[in-house]
Amino acid sequence: MREVYIIEAVRSPIGKRGGGLAGMHPADLLGTVQKAALDRSGVAPEAIGQVIGGCVSQVGEQTFNIARLAWLSKGLPQDIAATTIDAQCGSSQQATTLATGLVGSGLEDVVLACGVEMMSRVPLGAAMKGGSPIPKSYLEHYALSSQFGGAEMIGKEFGITREDVDRFGLRSQELAARAWDEKRYDREVIPVAAPGLDPEGKPTGEVVRDEGLRKTSLEKLASLAPVPGQNLHTAGTSSQVSDGSSAVILASADGVKRLGVKPRARIVDSVLVGCDPVTMLKGPIPATRKVLGRAGLAIEDMSVYEVNEAFASVVLAWMKEVKAVEARVNPNGGAIALGHPTGCTGARLITTALHELERTGGRYGLISMCCGGGLGTGTIIERL
Repeated sequence: MREVYIIEAVRSPIGKRGGGLAGMHPADLLGTVQKAALDRSGVAPEAIGQVIGGCVSQVGEQTFNIARLAWLSKGLPQDIAATTIDAQCGSSQQATTLATGLVGSGLEDVVLACGVEMMSRVPLGAAMKGGSPIPKSYLEHYALSSQFGGAEMIGKEFGITREDVDRFGLRSQELAARAWDEKRYDREVIPVAAPGLDPEGKPTGEVVRDEGLRKTSLEKLASLAPVPGQNLHTAGTSSQVSDGSSAVILASADGVKRLGVKPRARIVDSVLVGCDPVTMLKGPIPATRKVLGRAGLAIEDMSVYEVNEAFASVVLAWMKEVKAVEARVNPNGGAIALGHPTGCTGARLITTALHELERTGGRYGLISMCCGGGLGTGTIIERL
């Protein structure tokens, strides 16, 4: 397999539910980020072999192959094909993995991987309004479980307490606030001119910053009621409903030479694994073990870990099980503070990991996510 290089990685600000991005059509937001990746890299749109996009709720405004619609909506070349996939929360990370396969196999030289989710406009669970996706035959093998229930089960299994998750939630907020104050996110986030009005009726104008950050404390977090029917997680220790988009451009050595660009990182390896669909959210553990094993690397070789904060217990359990160095875990905050626009987050994590490696001079970054239905993603990148 050929080496695969990252040429560019960008993302939109992450908008809170009903926030500054909520007035945009999802295809317009994704198209804005696709074009920004091209503009920043200097790669001509005609050089892209294919576009692979990720999106979870592919209904309403997010249906009809949104990766293709986004591309066309920006007036980009109609002869460039696009595909949209659904790997639940790991959608855009898996889009990047599939793009890696296209480039690595020699089928394409340059591929744009991307993702979007506008949860303000297409709510989580909207895809179930047309009927349940769960057949009776599934229930002969597995019990139904929600992601909240899975996070609760993981907490019990790994001895994670309410105080543990509250402390982790506070950590995410504090690190994200510090990252923005120190301008760490400035290079990866593109400004988005968003139409519409904010909740006060004022024009939203240009959105330049993640909107989900909150000033909080352990006392405030401890006062929050848990999710109904659960005991562990609250709104302060779970990922936020959000809007956002991200994109990564990948190329082969031949593609890099032809484009005349400097690669910023290489994809060392990337995996998607299955796990128990009832606890559902333990996928980062086997995914991490598999991708490290295939790469011949150890957890301590990683300079940064970007592990999605779907729920605090997911990351805390992962840290315990793989013996991760805490200071390297989501050093600029995560989805608890920033938000989790589901189809966007995978490529967003890759983008954030790359920029953090460049900021610190680190070598390897590990990106991993839990996914609905019992999946786990794992990608290792190496800064060049």
